[in-house]
Amino acid sequence: MITSFVDDIIKALEVLRSGGIILYPTDTIWGIGCDATNPAAVNRIYEIKQRQDTKSMLVLMENPNLLNSYISEVPEVAWELIDVADTPLTIIYSGAKNLAANLLAKDGSVGIRITNEAFTQQLIQRFRKPVVSTSANISGQKSPQNFAEISDEIKKSVDFIVNFRQDDLSRSNPSGIIKLGVGGQIEIIRK
Repeated sequence: MITSFVDDIIKALEVLRSGGIILYPTDTIWGIGCDATNPAAVNRIYEIKQRQDTKSMLVLMENPNLLNSYISEVPEVAWELIDVADTPLTIIYSGAKNLAANLLAKDGSVGIRITNEAFTQQLIQRFRKPVVSTSANISGQKSPQNFAEISDEIKKSVDFIVNFRQDDLSRSNPSGIIKLGVGGQIEIIRK
């Protein structure tokens, strides 16, 4: 199992660095991912999901200290929310920077989740950039709760499928989503 984990990290890194797309387990549901700074890779995910590029996608980071590299001004309340979150939490920030433009919402915001899951933490730490994470389904279809529920169409569309946790059939839920305004206003999007 350890060898598989390490092999998966190495292969996923190769694919991400070459602008490819991975199918991987996250701290919530399985995700389709790519380099969050690569517009061509981001565009490919929109094509795979058959999703309009006007709908932004979120990114994963492994360390909250990286937020300042990708958000113009991180509201103070964000640090508190990250510290107290006991379940996966995506925070939508205004003023995104240094990310692929086609990844952002029309207002320049982006959703970021700090992952506490072993595989994604290792992957992102070694990649040294945020990774896109969007549910492994065609837009409008039900999000798969585990690997067994991911369609063959999605599996055939990516460049690499991580082996780690494929046999985990437990049911997962998407993250909570909170949008933060520049002045620290909080809007709950999804609990």
